Amino acid sequence: MAKKKTNTKKTSSKKKLKAPSLKLSSQQKLIFGSFLVILGVVLCVAFVSYFFTGIEDQSTLTNFTSREVKAQNWLSKTGAWLSHFFIHNGFGVSAFIFAGLFFLSGVYVLMNLPKTRLRKHWFWGILIAIWIAIFFGFFAHKNDMLGGTIGFEINSFLQDYIGKIGTSLLLLLGLITYLAIRFKVTFEGIVNAFKSAKKEVTDELSKTKEDVIIAVDNNLSEEAEAIKSAFEVSLDDNKETTPKTSSTKEPIVKVEVTPTVTEDEDVEEEDTNLEIKVEQIAEEQSETDNLSNKLVEDFGEFDPTLELSKYQFPHLELLKKYDTEGITINQEELEENKNKIVETLNNYKIGIASIKATIGPTVTLYEIVPEAGIRISKIKNLEDDIALSLSALGIRIIAPIPGKGTIGIEVPNKNATIVSMRSVIASKKFQSSEMQLPIALGKTISNETFVVDLAKMPHMLMAGATGQGKSVGLNAVLTSLLYKKHPAEVKFVLVDPKKVELTLFNKIERHYLAKLPDSEDAIITDNTKVINTLNSLCIEMDNRYELLKNAMCRNIAEYNRKFKDRKLNPNDGHQFLPYIVLVVDEFADLIMTAGKEVETPIARLAQLARAIGIHLIIATQRPSVNVITGIIKANFPARIAFRVTSKIDSRTILDGAGADQLIGRGDMLYTQGNDMIRIQCAFVDTPEVEKITDFIGAQKAYPDAYLLPEYVGEESGTSIDIDIADRDKLFKDAAIVIVTAQQGSASLLQRKLKLGYNRAGRLIDQLEAAGIVGPFEGSKARQVLIPDLIALDQHLENEIQ
Repeated sequence: MAKKKTNTKKTSSKKKLKAPSLKLSSQQKLIFGSFLVILGVVLCVAFVSYFFTGIEDQSTLTNFTSREVKAQNWLSKTGAWLSHFFIHNGFGVSAFIFAGLFFLSGVYVLMNLPKTRLRKHWFWGILIAIWIAIFFGFFAHKNDMLGGTIGFEINSFLQDYIGKIGTSLLLLLGLITYLAIRFKVTFEGIVNAFKSAKKEVTDELSKTKEDVIIAVDNNLSEEAEAIKSAFEVSLDDNKETTPKTSSTKEPIVKVEVTPTVTEDEDVEEEDTNLEIKVEQIAEEQSETDNLSNKLVEDFGEFDPTLELSKYQFPHLELLKKYDTEGITINQEELEENKNKIVETLNNYKIGIASIKATIGPTVTLYEIVPEAGIRISKIKNLEDDIALSLSALGIRIIAPIPGKGTIGIEVPNKNATIVSMRSVIASKKFQSSEMQLPIALGKTISNETFVVDLAKMPHMLMAGATGQGKSVGLNAVLTSLLYKKHPAEVKFVLVDPKKVELTLFNKIERHYLAKLPDSEDAIITDNTKVINTLNSLCIEMDNRYELLKNAMCRNIAEYNRKFKDRKLNPNDGHQFLPYIVLVVDEFADLIMTAGKEVETPIARLAQLARAIGIHLIIATQRPSVNVITGIIKANFPARIAFRVTSKIDSRTILDGAGADQLIGRGDMLYTQGNDMIRIQCAFVDTPEVEKITDFIGAQKAYPDAYLLPEYVGEESGTSIDIDIADRDKLFKDAAIVIVTAQQGSASLLQRKLKLGYNRAGRLIDQLEAAGIVGPFEGSKARQVLIPDLIALDQHLENEIQ
């Protein structure tokens, strides 16, 4: 108990001694930055004026407070005092460097640039100012304006001890040191620079010498004329003459050998300094390549982002920065967990050769190397015993860790840290990624940002119990793509049966979303529209494959590359193809309501759509075999499992255990068919998503959302009125059957009236046109709009009238 009290005292004292935050607000940055910029300008103006009015203003410095005394400086007494302080009493001419440094500091504060480079500027600026002051103090010690008091005094000090020669050599050493450290100058670089300069001078001299010789040589012999005419062939591409063979001891013309010279030309080369330039003729290109190259030269490559050329990507300030970010090492907790693991294993006579800990945001991985002769399965079976001894929420044992000769024990941290979306988006791994569709999922146990390419997955299945982080994971995926891809490069098809999870993305409808032509809302919540959208994506897939076939490309990346290089003609139907990402927030609800009508197009898209840039992300909170079927699992190699309640659900998602031992709140396992990686999902809250969508939605957008091909269902009925005379003879009988049973389905008419499927379907269409049954609702029976037979008779009589 005494230990706990001392610990609480220590923590309380730490809280009291917490340093005040020096972070400036946006308004404070504006004020402070403007002050520094104006100060730099003021110093510069005062210093310039000092060189004209400094001598006259010497008398005013002693009467600074008197308003009767006037200064000649352009900034009056303040300017005279500042310039006298910095130039006369300070660094002389090099005081201008301080004016520049103040101005630069103000720019850095206003633009919120990283301060590490600014510190370097100040460090090197002060050193240069001192060096220049000493330099001018050495050569112009009588002129205070050039070297200032500092330059004069340092020179006097140095010359008293090392003399003038020593001082000059010390100045030279300072200059060499500055150039070597600041600009990476080396002795080899200086030597090479002299050599190249010497070579250029000699080449120029040799050229001028040759020119003089050729200009003077006007009376050539007959043989020399033949040599001259022979060598002029290579200088003129339009002339094709066969020269005579000749030889000369002192050739005065520069020889240039080209592939157009025939074998008959045999010239003896006695001058070893003769220069030979070999020209290669490029291979002939096809007519289409020549045309595309000419178009690229004239107009440049096709730019898909040109329509929204002023589009600005969201900035990091829209994402929240948490105080509890970063890894905090609790040495006591590590030591305690290590001792308990070793003690528990010793109780079962399992010796450990070594143990190592890797601390992550929410979980610490303890890697142990068992002694020789210990069976791994014996340690694996002690999972629950170790969890009991550690009093932990969930222990996961990896035996062995793939690629290592160790056994891993994952233990949740007592104080988990938040992995913010800002930290993973700002990471170098995400910012410098060259992936087609980069997604920053979160951080691994070793605290590394985990970034994957959706285009390589190519589809992702996300599952987990309610409230374990699926919707946050989907928001993280969408946020990653919004921060990296232009609206012309990617489009989202969002399916939200819950109607509340993805509604914030309505604001970016005309930037990033895709929808059916006749649809009002881009985010699909109605199951009927989901079926139509999925079938529409299948039509889009077939259309894209047709374009790739005509363009002779294997995938969307090759096709878009060709289109950018203007090798594909838009008049032939070719166009730039954006990636399409289909996101389904609750797949189980669709399977329950629509069944095969949803599963079939999704399976078809998953099997074929990856090559043409359509990728699927499906999330569900019910990972059972009737929802995640074998066809779905076979085509979704990339899977994310959040915490689930049973080992059966874990095996359904991952084909292995582990998801039932997660601790929740974004803790997840990721697999792409190989090893399972434990990741803490990046947390992006609803207000952050709202800020991002507001920022994008406020910018110029396309006229409408990206329109998918129109799809008309086989049993979707018709909105055109069918003429009463064209109705089936069994129309009234069918109406009576439907109204009596209060169930509008074609199968009911098939059974009751003993009809074929096609005739029953036509009767349903006629009943819909007559207003007796409602529209098509997927696998559900149509709604009957007439309550009883009396109302039916009245309805039919009104139609006849």
